[in-house]
Amino acid sequence: MAVLNIDTEKVLGNINKINSFLSQQNIQWTLVTKVLGGYKPVLEKILNNDSIKNIHSIGDARTTNLKAIKEVAPDVVTMYIKPPPLNQIKNVIQYADISVNSSLHTLEELNKEAGNKGKIHRIIIMIEMGELREGILRDNILQFYEKAFSLQNLEIIGIGTNLGCMYGVEPTYDKLIQLSLYKELINAKFGKKLELVSGGSSITLPLVSMKKVPAGVNHFRIGESAFFGVSPLDNKKFKNLSDSVFDFAAEILEIEKKGNMPDGVIGEASVGHTADINSEKYEESYRAILDFGEIDVDVKNLKTKDETINFAGTTSDMTVFDIGKKLNEYKVGGKIHFNPNYMAVARLMNSRYMRKNVY
Repeated sequence: MAVLNIDTEKVLGNINKINSFLSQQNIQWTLVTKVLGGYKPVLEKILNNDSIKNIHSIGDARTTNLKAIKEVAPDVVTMYIKPPPLNQIKNVIQYADISVNSSLHTLEELNKEAGNKGKIHRIIIMIEMGELREGILRDNILQFYEKAFSLQNLEIIGIGTNLGCMYGVEPTYDKLIQLSLYKELINAKFGKKLELVSGGSSITLPLVSMKKVPAGVNHFRIGESAFFGVSPLDNKKFKNLSDSVFDFAAEILEIEKKGNMPDGVIGEASVGHTADINSEKYEESYRAILDFGEIDVDVKNLKTKDETINFAGTTSDMTVFDIGKKLNEYKVGGKIHFNPNYMAVARLMNSRYMRKNVY
């Protein structure tokens, strides 16, 4: 059976290193745990560790995951990290202490539900800065904040933006200084003191090292660097973070010597995909059938730890790798190991067919 191995000690090591790095810059941060899919055995190992006391909050994009977080660590501050859908308003108020927002109608509904529950819900308002995802237009900032400040059951604590997620628009000093200046404008206009300028994520970490993050930006939302040790800015390991938290090990179901060309009439019934075939080259080699398929994970998001073996093809629940002549290294019942990327882990964590080994 295929298994996803998760080394929580390495995650905690990354959290401590990020804590130390950002605290030196007077930056608070939210640990984004959505890649874990609310899986409690991992959450318990992480959230009950003293490292979490130095983190501003725990963020997720699913209310079911926030519920799991609250059940594991009731006192932790939670953040819903995308604009809430209206059918989740009750759950957002129940399980999230903070949410990011870009719709006045949604704020009005959050205000009503917070009032019904006798709560004050905290809000970060997201600004569109070029990524064309969530965020109000910059021309509308003052009007939006004026209406938001009038909602009695909401506490507007900050301003934020999202960069690098959809189109890959990179954060720059100019964009981040604009965000900081909007905060100052709002403070001056309304006599308020916004607590957070949330302009950073894993993609922004290298800019901190290069001293290209304005002093006004004081909050980051970080997931990928904490769990994978890399920054999406260049997909390289960031400083001394661990990039080996996850190991995906797939069991070998069959090893047989076969050719590289299918035999028969090729129709359109395939439900998977295959590697490119060299029709001029017919060589027999050993092929290993592994016990995972497209239902579980996209093989494109996996990298074999043994770089000498090659992907041959995949279907809904089995995947084939060409292992050449390496019969001494691979046997039926043995494992082939992979480094999974962010999307691979997210899918594997959410697959009810996949065993998780937490240590």
